[in-house]
Amino acid sequence: MDIHEYQAKEQLAKFGVPVPRGGLAYSPEQGVYRAHEIGGSMWVVKAQIHSGARGKAGGIKLCRTDEEIEDASEALFGKRLVTHQTGPQGKLVSRLYIEEGTDIDREIYLSFVMDRASERIVVVASAAGGMDIEEISAQQPETIIKVSVDPAVGMQGFQAREVTFGLGVEPELVSKFERTILGCYRAFRDLDATLVEINPLVVTKQKGVVCLDAKMSFDDNALFRRPQIAELRDKSQEDPRETYANDRGLSYVGLDGDIGCIVNGAGLAMATLDMIKLSGGEPANFLDIGGGASPERVTKSFRAVLKDKNVKSIMVNVFAGINRCDWVAKGVVDAIKELDIKLPVIVRLAGTNVEEGRRIIDSSGLTVISAETLADAAEKAVAAAKQS
Repeated sequence: MDIHEYQAKEQLAKFGVPVPRGGLAYSPEQGVYRAHEIGGSMWVVKAQIHSGARGKAGGIKLCRTDEEIEDASEALFGKRLVTHQTGPQGKLVSRLYIEEGTDIDREIYLSFVMDRASERIVVVASAAGGMDIEEISAQQPETIIKVSVDPAVGMQGFQAREVTFGLGVEPELVSKFERTILGCYRAFRDLDATLVEINPLVVTKQKGVVCLDAKMSFDDNALFRRPQIAELRDKSQEDPRETYANDRGLSYVGLDGDIGCIVNGAGLAMATLDMIKLSGGEPANFLDIGGGASPERVTKSFRAVLKDKNVKSIMVNVFAGINRCDWVAKGVVDAIKELDIKLPVIVRLAGTNVEEGRRIIDSSGLTVISAETLADAAEKAVAAAKQS
C-alpha cells in the first residue's frame, strides 16, 4: 500500500526525521490560508498523488504571492497528472500540500528497501540526488552507496555514519545525518514498510538537514497490525479493478490485455500469463483465487475480471490440490448464470475431482469451451478474444 507525501512526512516526523512545515488544502482558498499559517515569503504547492516524477509533470509549483498560490492550485485541482509512473491515464489530483520554501544548498538521495535475496533491509544513497536519480544510477553506478542491515541487531550508528561519510557530508552535519538516517530506518522497521524514499534529502544554506520529499510503501499483509497506517489508504489513487478484488480477499493485479485470467496458485497464474503471451495474446490480469476456493469465491473472481471492460475472453485454469475441481466448476456455472456472461469462457481443470468437475460443466447446458492442457487453453482463449 502506498501513501501520499504529506502522510509519509507525518509518519517520519514521529521518528525524529526533520521535515518542512506544511499543510493540506482541498481548495485554492484553503491553499492561501495554509500559506498564511506557515508564514514566510516562499511556498511550494505540491499535487498529492501516488506517483513520483510529479515535478517533471508540472505537479509542483514554487510560489511567492497569494495570487500565484491560488493560480497554481486552480490549475492542479481536478487535473489528471500524467507521469512515467502513472501511465497515459494519469492520476486525479484532489488534494494539495502547501509547504514552506527551502533554501537548498545540496540535494542527496536516500532510500530504504527490502532486499529479498539477502532478506535484509538495504540503505541506498547517492550524493547526486534529485529528480534524475534513475539516470544517475544507470550512468554512474559507482556513485551509489549501499549498506545492508543485519536484522538480528538492526541498524547501528556506525552504519549511519558510514553512509554519511560516503556522501561527503561536512563534519558539522554528520550527527544530523546520522539521526535522520536512523529515524528513517526505525520508521521502516516499526511500521512494516517495504520502501522509504527521501528524494531529495537536502542540506539547506542554513546548514540544516530536511526531507524535502518522502515516499513510503507498506506490506499489505502486515496492515492488520498497523491500523494507523491502514487508515491512510486512498482508494481513489488505486486501480479500481485491484481495489475491488483486494477488498474481497483476491490476489489481483491489473494488466493491459484483453484475456481475463482466473487461476489457483501464484506460480500457475504466472505460467498462465506466460502461455497466453506465447500464444500471441495479452493477459488482462493476474488473479489467484487461492486454495479451498468455494463456488462463491469463484463468482467473486468473475466479478473482478469483468470490472475490466477490455476483457474479450475469460480463461479459467485450475490444478486442484487443496482446491476441488467440482467446487470450481460449480462456481463457473453459477457465475455465468448469475452474471449473464456473454463472453467466451475457456475452462481447463486438472487434479482433485476433475471428472466430476468436467461433468458439471458439460451438463450445465452452457457454451463453455473446455481445454485439456494449459497450452490448449491459452490458444483457445487467444483465438476467442480475437474473434470477439
